[in-house]
Amino acid sequence: MAVRVKICGMTRVEDAVEAARLGVDAIGLVFYPKSPRNVSIARAAAIIAALPPFVSVVGLFVDATREWVETVLAECALDVLQFHGDESPEFCAGFHRPYLKAVRVQAGTDLAAIATRYAGARALLTDAFVEGVHGGTGQTFDWGLLAGDLPLPLILSGGLDEHNIAAALRQVHPAAVDVSSGVESAKGIKDAARMAAFISGARHGSL
Repeated sequence: MAVRVKICGMTRVEDAVEAARLGVDAIGLVFYPKSPRNVSIARAAAIIAALPPFVSVVGLFVDATREWVETVLAECALDVLQFHGDESPEFCAGFHRPYLKAVRVQAGTDLAAIATRYAGARALLTDAFVEGVHGGTGQTFDWGLLAGDLPLPLILSGGLDEHNIAAALRQVHPAAVDVSSGVESAKGIKDAARMAAFISGARHGSL
C-alpha cells in the first residue's frame, strides 16, 4: 500500500494548491499562535476553499481551549484534528472529528501505552522531542525507538525531507509521513521543487 503524505504548516494559498497538484493526500494548518506557521481563521478558510476535492485538511492545535477549537471548526472545514499538547483522550475525542495524537519521542517513551490511552485516535504521529517546542523543529530522532507493533497506525514526522524519506520508509514502514520544514524555502513558505521531490520519494520509497 502506498504511504500517505501530509504537508503541514501551509500559510499560502498557492503552496496548498501546488501541493494538491503534486498529489499530496493532506495538508496541515497550524492554529497555534506561538508557531511561525500559525494561520488566521480567514487565511485558513481561503486555503481550504482553493483546494480540489479529496485533499484532506488537518487542523493542528496545542493545548487549545475547547472554545478555540470550536471557533475554528465553525469557520473552517477541517477533516481531521491533530493535537500536539497534553490534551486528554476525552478532550481530543470531543469534537465529532477524527483525530491524531502527536507524540514527541525520546528514549523511554512508551508508545504502546500512549496508543492504548488514546485508543480512539486515528493514528499516532511521532515527532522529535525538543524541550519546550511542540513540533516543526526540523530535527530527526532515533527511528529505532519506533520498533515493535502498535495498536494504532503510525505517522512519521520530524526532520523528514527529500533526502531521507526513502531511508525512513525502509526502516519504519509507517502508514503515512508528515513534513513541514523539510519542504520549505523559509518558515511557512513551501518550495515547489522540494515538495515534488519529497512526494516522489515517498511514493517510490513505499513501493
